[in-house]
Amino acid sequence: MLSIDILRWPGVNQAFLFSFVVTTAMSLVVIPIGQRRKFDRKATWGEAMLGSAYIFLVLFLAFGVVPHQFIDHADKELGWRKDKLVYGPFNILKSDTVGGSFPITISYEAIRDIIVVVIHVFYIGLMVYLFSWWQKRGVVTAKEVVSSSYGRPLVKKS
Repeated sequence: MLSIDILRWPGVNQAFLFSFVVTTAMSLVVIPIGQRRKFDRKATWGEAMLGSAYIFLVLFLAFGVVPHQFIDHADKELGWRKDKLVYGPFNILKSDTVGGSFPITISYEAIRDIIVVVIHVFYIGLMVYLFSWWQKRGVVTAKEVVSSSYGRPLVKKS
C-alpha cells in the first residue's frame, strides 16, 4: 500500500507553515472583534493593555518568527547557500561566469532573501489594511441626493 504523507514532502516545513497560518489567523481575528464592538465605545485601561500586548505578539510573530522559520528551513533543509547557484530550467539562468549566457549570477541565498522580503511585504500590507479598517469602522457615508440642474435636491414629498 502506498501512503503519502504531505508533511514529509521535500520543501515542506511544519514549523514555517504552522507559524505562517497561526500568525495570519491571529491577525484576522481583529475583524470579528471590530464588527462586534461599538465604534464609539471608549476602551478601558485593561482593554487597551490587553489589546496592545496582543498586537505586539502578532507583530513579533509576523516580523520575527515567520521569517526566521523560513530562513532556517531554507538553510538547513533546502540547502540554499551562497555557493549554490540558480541555473533555472534548461540552464537559461546559468551565469556567463560559469559558462552560460545570463549576465547575472544568482545564488539560492538571494532567492531565500527575496522570499523573506515578500513575507515582510505581505505582513506589512496586511497590517496596514487591518489598522486602516479598524480606524474606519463605524464611519457612515452620506448618500448623495439627486439634484436638479439648478442645484436643488430632488426630494419627493409625501
